[in-house]
Formats: sequence, structure tokens, C-alpha cells
Amino acid sequence: MTDPDLLSRDIHALKELQRVAWSQLASPSLTNFDRREIRNRIRQSEIDLRNYLTMRSERTGLPMRPVPEPSYRARPKFRLLAAD
Repeated sequence: MTDPDLLSRDIHALKELQRVAWSQLASPSLTNFDRREIRNRIRQSEIDLRNYLTMRSERTGLPMRPVPEPSYRARPKFRLLAAD
């Protein structure tokens, strides 16, 4: 295999890992520890995927769009609606 083929295979594998990890998070039988480990695995794979995509864009000469860093600590803003 050539180097671009290996890079593409790694990118595909990381995307698949993220897909599986997100589907595992939906399981109600997970403990808090398991959920935290899966989220850590997702974060690490995002970092690796970003690095691989950067390498691929540098090799092909195509500029990569800047992507904002994910905000995991962001909390949704809820509001209470009172029934009249």
C-alpha cells in the first residue's frame, strides 16, 4: 500500500471508531465510568483524526477549513415555561 492509502485507511478507521463509540454511549446499561472512558476515547480520536486530516490536506495541497474546538463543558441553557 502507498502512504496516501494508509492515511485514508487510518482516517476511515477513526471515523468508524467514533461512530461506534457514539452508538455505545446511547446504551442505558453503561456505568458512569464506562461513559467517561468512551467520551475520552472519542476526544482522543477527534484529535488524531484532525491531525490525519491536516496531514492529508498538506499532502494534497488543499487548504483545510478552520474548525472550532469542541466545547465539552458547555451546558445547555434551559428555561422553564409556566402553564397559564
